Amino acid sequence: MASLGARDQTLANHVEIPVYINSTEQKQRPEPDGNHVEYSQRAQWLRAAVLGANDGLVSVASLMMGVGSVRKDVKAMLLAGFAGLVAGACSMAIGEFVSVYTQYDIEKSQMKRQTKAGSGRESTQEEDRRLEKEKLPNPAQAAVASALAFSVGAVTPLLAAAFITEHKVRLVVVAVVASLALLLFGGIGAVVGRTPVASSCARVLVGGWLAMAITFGLTKLIGSTGLEM
Repeated sequence: MASLGARDQTLANHVEIPVYINSTEQKQRPEPDGNHVEYSQRAQWLRAAVLGANDGLVSVASLMMGVGSVRKDVKAMLLAGFAGLVAGACSMAIGEFVSVYTQYDIEKSQMKRQTKAGSGRESTQEEDRRLEKEKLPNPAQAAVASALAFSVGAVTPLLAAAFITEHKVRLVVVAVVASLALLLFGGIGAVVGRTPVASSCARVLVGGWLAMAITFGLTKLIGSTGLEM
């Protein structure tokens, strides 16, 4: 009985002291080094660049193939391709800027609502805001990346067709060069984004072939109906 009483007395005097971990320590991220890459941030500009390059290549190559299906002179193909380059680069830049800016406004508004909801946690609010602002999309960066990438993709078929006088050979060269460039762009996007290379290349290649074939076929069909060009 004496031992039980001593045990009860020991339990009564025992006090558990909770240990709390500083929330800033929980949110602390590892210091960047040569081996650490933030792929979520990289995806912002990578998506815009890959989309712009593929769009420029496929759009201008398809446009040139379509014009080449009804016109044999190289000047018509080059003028159509150059017009597509300028118009497409401007369209991509404006569209990407508006789209990403909308995403920026939405995420920024969400950050403000979260800050108001957690107004009692003053010690961690500044750290939370700093971490979240780093992940906000950059509209200007996305717009410039899209325009430049579109131009790089669009100039590829233009250069391929510029020095070839034979009409049929020119069409074949444009299609071949566009296919190789699609494989290159798809591979670069997959390697930089750490995604499967084969599936990425296959997607962009098949999509480009479909676009060029449909544009060539429909334009040829319209031209064969008697429309004067």
